This record gives sequence, structure tokens and C-alpha cells, in this order.
Amino acid sequence: MKKILTINPGSTSTKIAVFEDDNKIYEKTLRHSSEEIGKYEKIYMQLDFRKNVILDGLKEAGISLEEIDAIVARGGLLKPIEGGTYEINEKMLEDLKNGVGGQHASNLGGQLANELANTVSKEIKTYIVDPVVVDELEPLARISGLKEIERESKFHALNQKAIAKRYAKENNLKYEDLNLIIAHMGGGISVAAHKNGRVIDVANALDGEGPFSPERAGSLPTGSLIDLCFDNGYTKEEVKKLLVGKGGFVSYLNTNDARIVEENAEKGDKEALLMYEAMAYQVSKEIGQLATVLYGKVDRIILTGGIAYSKLMQKLIEERVSFIAGLTVYPGEDELEALAFGGLRVLNGEEKAKKY
Repeated sequence: MKKILTINPGSTSTKIAVFEDDNKIYEKTLRHSSEEIGKYEKIYMQLDFRKNVILDGLKEAGISLEEIDAIVARGGLLKPIEGGTYEINEKMLEDLKNGVGGQHASNLGGQLANELANTVSKEIKTYIVDPVVVDELEPLARISGLKEIERESKFHALNQKAIAKRYAKENNLKYEDLNLIIAHMGGGISVAAHKNGRVIDVANALDGEGPFSPERAGSLPTGSLIDLCFDNGYTKEEVKKLLVGKGGFVSYLNTNDARIVEENAEKGDKEALLMYEAMAYQVSKEIGQLATVLYGKVDRIILTGGIAYSKLMQKLIEERVSFIAGLTVYPGEDELEALAFGGLRVLNGEEKAKKY
């Protein structure tokens, strides 16, 4: 039996869980006040603070790191890499600290795993799994239409890959033999074409491309965006905030909660219904586009993420895409479980750990 500690650092919390093989025996969300976090000028400076909070949480639960076989953490904004489970090494730690792909709380994941492993005498394996920078795009998918700009792959890789492998396992199939289109629908939305175990096309959801979401603008009409920026004198940061944070439902309805939008739509709010249908419309259209990437040979369309709990959203999308392939729904996302399973596959010899 393998015992695995998983770590998922967010902007104001650190989620941890302990698994015995694939059975979760402990989970805790360690919340951090804005005052605590605000003391640190840079994200990497939070390392000792978060490490001690995790140690206190484990101690309170009566769990010793001496029992742990592996620590698996959420990957941060590294250089683009292919999907898989990666052993944490010095180069990775350096890039996470320096924010080679940008600064984000998830950059602390690998660093925390390394620091915690170093507090005990026994050897503990440390890994990250499918970070947001997973890039398996085919050359055609990188072409933007402007030589100076290349399309990038930044999406919900951890949940998308975990769900793809879950679907394959439950149906006695191999992920590497399947063509899937997966739509992750949460605060951000990413729709990806999975071909034979690789994500060959997906929008840069981190920057708000693709369908609009509860708080992201999605891909916008270029000319109108240019006019908006220059006519209003927006700064670069203000524009980024418009696209990611103030877009989507926030822009139209002043909320980022899809549940509230759905409730209002069902009560007869015509604007809420229009926006809910528009989101389903854009997700469906993205699925349709990606079906052409796979030459129409789609084995399954899968919906996942928090919004996938919505029966209305399921219905609106299925009505438009059922002619392409059948629909399977895995609502929600369990990133801690996805991390644990990624580490477990390596520990059990089902996969080899990759080198960063």
C-alpha cells in the first residue's frame, strides 16, 4: 500500500489530502487571510509560511511525514511540457521560484513538496502532474495568422487528462486509442481535442480565449477590442483584467456564479437565460470546431468542471453536439485526487516519471 500526500496551493488557501493507494483518508483546506498573504512581496516568499501551515495541519490530524511514500503537488507556470507525471528536480524548482512562465500560487506546489520531503530522514518521492502549461499542440494548431504571435496551450490539463483516463478505464479502453473532446467548465472554460493520448488542439484558457466563462471574456472581435483599448486609454493590466476577471457573466450580469445565473434564468429572467444559452452555444461551437480537427472521428464528448452539474447546461450542449458523438458527464473536479492518481501510476509502475 502506498501513502501519498497531495498539495494544491491557491491564492488564499492550500488544499491538502492524504491517500492510501486510491482511497482518500484525509482532506483539509488550509485558508490564509489576505493579511497573512499580504506580508509577502513575492509568491515564493510564502514558502516557509505555507510549509509550516501544512505541517501543523498534518500534526493535528495525527499524520506523520515518515509514513508518506510520495508527495504530489500541483504544477505551476513552468516552460511548456508534454503531459504526464514529472519528478521534481533542481531545474524545476529554479523555474518555479523565478516564475519562468509567470507568477501564480501554484508555483509553490513543487517547492512545498520538496521542502516537506527534506524535513524527514527517509527518501520521499516528489512529483507534479499535468500542470496548466501542458503543450502537445500539433504544428497546425500553433499558427495564429500573424507571424509575430503563436497560439499557446494553457488549459485545465490536470482535470482534463484525469477525466480522459478515467473514462478510458471505466470503459476498458486505452486513452492512447481514443479521440475525445473534453469541455472543462468552471470559472474558466477550456475545450480540448484529445487524440491518441495527446491534446492536439486547445485554446489558451488561462488568458481567457475560447468560449466565455463566468469571469473570462473568451475570444473577442479583434477590431472592437482594439477600439475599446485605444479609445478608453486602458493600461495593459486593465485590459488583462477585463479579459480575465471582469469578462463573461461578470461583465453582463455582475456575478461570477453560474448557479445564480441558472436560478435567475429558471425564474424568468430573460437576460440571465440569454447569457446561459450563449455560454452553452459557444461551448458547443468550440466542440464543433474541434470535431473537424479530429476529421469527425470522435469517440466521445465529455463535460466536466463545476458547471457540468447543471442539467440545463448539459441539455443545451447535448442538443447541439449529439450528432457528433455521444455525451458523458463527469461533474466537478477533484484536483487532489487527480494528483494522487498521477503519482500512484508511477509508484505502481503503470507509467514512468518524466524529467523536466
